Order: sequence, then structure tokens, then C-alpha cells
Amino acid sequence: MEGAYTEVLADLLGSIGVIAAAVVYLSTGWPLADPLIAIAIGLWIIPRAIRLGWKAVSILAESAPSSVDVDAVLTDLAGVDGVTGVHDLHVWTLTSNMDLATAHLVVSDAADLHSVLHTARHFLKTTWGIDHATIQVEPESHADCVEQSW
Repeated sequence: MEGAYTEVLADLLGSIGVIAAAVVYLSTGWPLADPLIAIAIGLWIIPRAIRLGWKAVSILAESAPSSVDVDAVLTDLAGVDGVTGVHDLHVWTLTSNMDLATAHLVVSDAADLHSVLHTARHFLKTTWGIDHATIQVEPESHADCVEQSW
């Protein structure tokens, strides 16, 4: 969407630039009006194109969004009542303005699993803006889930 917006705006500026260069050339005969306006438009487009390219690479690399401190998310999830451990936490951007998270929460055997799940999902949404989270809740007595070493 941002790329389309930038493209339309660049086309608009290009059209205005061509008209302005033509007016300057026809009224003064100055031949450098057109190339100077073209350079100015290019200088306006280049930083936006680079920023958009980096966003695309970040999304394709499934890297954590810059607005989310993954270590702080881990610490905060570990602080949810009933949670005794957090592992396999992953936060990434799927597409523009759509951040996702997955996590395994180890909870005490006596914990209310529904409350833990609700609190963790609510926390991710309200504190970090992560609307889509897949959370696996594991009782402490469940020993089958082994943290990955890769």
C-alpha cells in the first residue's frame, strides 16, 4: 500500500515538474529547468524507496518489529500470574502493521489455564499491539515439550 502511495505521489510530482519545467523553459529559455526538477524528484523518491525496501526485507526475513522489545515481552509474559517459565518466544511482522507472536508458557499445575491464556493475550495486544498470538500453555508436570537449541 505504501509503495502504491509513493508511486502515485511520484507520478503527480513528475507531472507537476514537467509542467513547471516547460513553463520555465518557454518563458526564460533556460534549458536546465527540466533536468534540475527531475533530479529534485529523484532525491525525494530515493529515501522513500530505500525505507520501503528495508521494510520489505525485514518482513521477508521475519525479523522482530523495531517497536517490540522481545526481551521485555518475555519478561512480562513470565510475570503473568501462574506462569513459571516462557520459552520458544517468537515475534515477527507478517505484513505491514501486522505483528504476530508465538510462545510456550509453562504454568504451575494449579494455575487457571484460561486465565493465564486470556491475560497473556490481552497483555500482548494492549502493551505491544500484537493482535494475533498463538500461545501454547503447558503445565509444569508436562515434560514432553523440549526447548529447541537451534
